[in-house]
Amino acid sequence: MEITLFDYIVFFLFVGGVALFGCSFYFRSSRGAAAFTAAEGSLPTWVVGMSIFATFVSSISFLGLPGDAYKGNWNPFVFSLSIPIATWLAAKVFIPLYRSVNSVSAYHYLELRFGYWARCYVAVCYLLTQLARVGSILLLLALPLNTMFGWDIATIIVCTGIATLVYTLLGGIAAVVWTDAIQGIVLILGAVACGALLTFSMPEGPSQLFSIAAEHGKFSLGSFGASLSEPTFWVVLIYGLFVNMQNYGIDQNYVQRYMTTRSTAEAVKSTLFGGLLYIPVSLLFVYIGTALFSYYTARPELLPAGTPSDQVFPWFIVHGLPAGLTGLVVASLFSAGMSTVATSINSSATIVLTDFVKRLSKEEPDEKRSMRVLYLTSFVVGALGIVMGLLMMRIDGVLDAWWKLASIFSGGMLGLFLLGVVCRTVRRAHAVTAVVLGLLVIAWMSLSPLIDEGSPCYRFHSSLHTYLTIVLGTTVIFLTGFLLTKLFPSPRK
Repeated sequence: MEITLFDYIVFFLFVGGVALFGCSFYFRSSRGAAAFTAAEGSLPTWVVGMSIFATFVSSISFLGLPGDAYKGNWNPFVFSLSIPIATWLAAKVFIPLYRSVNSVSAYHYLELRFGYWARCYVAVCYLLTQLARVGSILLLLALPLNTMFGWDIATIIVCTGIATLVYTLLGGIAAVVWTDAIQGIVLILGAVACGALLTFSMPEGPSQLFSIAAEHGKFSLGSFGASLSEPTFWVVLIYGLFVNMQNYGIDQNYVQRYMTTRSTAEAVKSTLFGGLLYIPVSLLFVYIGTALFSYYTARPELLPAGTPSDQVFPWFIVHGLPAGLTGLVVASLFSAGMSTVATSINSSATIVLTDFVKRLSKEEPDEKRSMRVLYLTSFVVGALGIVMGLLMMRIDGVLDAWWKLASIFSGGMLGLFLLGVVCRTVRRAHAVTAVVLGLLVIAWMSLSPLIDEGSPCYRFHSSLHTYLTIVLGTTVIFLTGFLLTKLFPSPRK
């Protein structure tokens, strides 16, 4: 079955409807800086929770998890098992902390603990990471759409970026959160439809799916051995814990949503709802990958030989779904990408205003100037993200290289934040030393896979799995700062 006119209609109606709905917030809400960045703390709990869920899920998750499960087993799902711990920490520590500081910036707290250098350093790292994130998501979203529809990749990147930028500019955070909620619901519906259709399309019934998968070890969560050079159950679990602490603890994309609810209690409920919802949805994604394996093992004639694992799900979406449902699932895939891009644009504009313009201005900028900064920054971030996506089309290996750099940035951010939360009397010199040492460790681990075996430097390469980069880097920063504080305590005032 090929894509029909009905699929195109469903797809464009949904994408166009979401964009128009987001733009409508320009007329239905106030247009001050507080509304643009935090919706004046007036958004419903369930909407913010769905937005947190949609922020966590991207087009990478939508296609990556089924692809990994198709190729291997349920080892990627172990990452989700650490979410309850991360959301519990957010509820007990992070959310009350940010709400008490009463700043829409996630990094205002770091200035209170270490001085403006820490806030500036982390904010710059965040902005660089978001530029890469927007470009990466636009490109990774365009690739499967190119495979499914045959559309030009550059055209998809530009059109997606512009459509998302328009409603993000006009509607602010309220538009981002509400459209996130709608996109999250459609994404879940599309995934459920795919899982159900695969289950009941097996030639010998659903039991055949489970028997084939079990025979090939597809339900395994990975090795429970002690190796640190392979993605064992324990390595993925620890990696997931640190990444999710970073997401729910210091990522502006999440922290900003904590400030859009009416109270701390509602922020906690939203976070628990959005975070825990990802667990069954991610389980559904890996189940789809396993179901695809069983489906095409039972019916190999339906899948072209040599199809890469990450292209199997897009192939099924185009050729295995009935008319109309294909359009819905493609729309849900598109939604995941739009949600991520919109979040990055709005959050980056918020950081520029709060952490740089307001902080460095001699006088508090008025509403008119604040809105001008927010609009201009949103436009620049969206435009640069589009350019980044176009550049990534032409340079091999840039994506992997950039994510290694992003790991360096994020590792330093999390370690510094944990140091500030736990240690109450940290000298600035101790914090700087800890960050520098931690970044060196993270850089060493990130760049080790790039060292050729014949190189004289190969004997110094890291044999640890790359998942442990953020774990080791964050731990080094925290322990270094902690030990320096104990060995050389600040003089009593």
